Formats: sequence, structure tokens, C-alpha cells
Amino acid sequence: MPFVKVTLVEGVFTTEEKHALAAALTDVMVKFEGSEAFREVVWVLIEELHTDGWHIGGRPFQGPKSLEDTLRRSASVVEMLNGHPVTRPEWAAAVPVNEKK
Repeated sequence: MPFVKVTLVEGVFTTEEKHALAAALTDVMVKFEGSEAFREVVWVLIEELHTDGWHIGGRPFQGPKSLEDTLRRSASVVEMLNGHPVTRPEWAAAVPVNEKK
């Protein structure tokens, strides 16, 4: 029995959208299994967390503003890169920890 767990920020999707999401995820599982009989044993749990339980990059979640801020910071990290790191040590050398907060 597959168990699909989705964790979302509370209030982002309507009840109808969550039902549609669960149905679509079930369809994906059935497609990969290859048998319609599989549908009845797919479990989907949609768990919602209050916004004060979410943090991105160590900062409290602020809705769309958090996404914009995260993308901006990600872009500046990419601009700081020297070369094309592929391993964890290479990333650590290319973008060392900033002790200032």
C-alpha cells in the first residue's frame, strides 16, 4: 500500500483543490503501478501546517514575499560561485559559511 504525504502551508489550497491534488497523485501512482486495481490501496495524506511552523533559509515564512526573497538570495549565491561545484566540499569552498547574521 503506497502512502503519499503532502505537507502544505495552511490555507493555500481550497478543499476542492486538495481533493483534486489527492486524485491526481492517486492517478500517478496507478499509472506507475500499471493496474487500475491499485487505485483502491493508494493513500494520500495532505497535512497543513500553520504559517508560524514554516521557515525558509532560517527565516519565518511570509507567503509570496518569502518566495521572492528566497529566489533573490539564490540568484546572489549563484553569482558568487567561482566555477561549477558538484560536491559538498566544492560548494563549501565556493560559498563559505557567512558567520554574520
